Amino acid sequence: MHGWCERKPPEWSTYLSKLVKVTAHSNQQYEGWVFTVDPVSASMVLVTLPEGDRAHVRVVLGHAVESVEVLQEENKGNTLRLASLFLAHGAEALSPEELKKRRQSLRQWIEKNHIPVKEEGEMLRVANVLTISSPYGVDDCSSSNEIILSRVQSLVQSNPEHKH
Repeated sequence: MHGWCERKPPEWSTYLSKLVKVTAHSNQQYEGWVFTVDPVSASMVLVTLPEGDRAHVRVVLGHAVESVEVLQEENKGNTLRLASLFLAHGAEALSPEELKKRRQSLRQWIEKNHIPVKEEGEMLRVANVLTISSPYGVDDCSSSNEIILSRVQSLVQSNPEHKH
């Protein structure tokens, strides 16, 4: 496989969540699950998933990649495990259905408190000055107005269905 760096992100994305063997300069070989490929440098982030808690993360610089061989196709279990490795401590991986339920619940709670809110894709827009992105917690609120940000964060925190 010549020209790893000349490939484009759609081609690199076909390797995500697959177990690969990468041959780099000087015939160095690395195996791991592809977590991501940097779209600027073409560097690959490989993760080994041992049986214990600790994963090993290795970055193979894009310019050093000479060949990539797929050893095992992705499977849902490993894809979720890879994603959960990089969540904030205490965070959880939620299914699309759980996220939708959480978004709808929060939207209803905000409406119940007489504040205008609308869904824009997977984001909530509150009073056209604040957004709440997935997974719809206090830390997922964003606004340039600190007063509104603080008040909406308090409202999100007070949602009876909010998971602390």
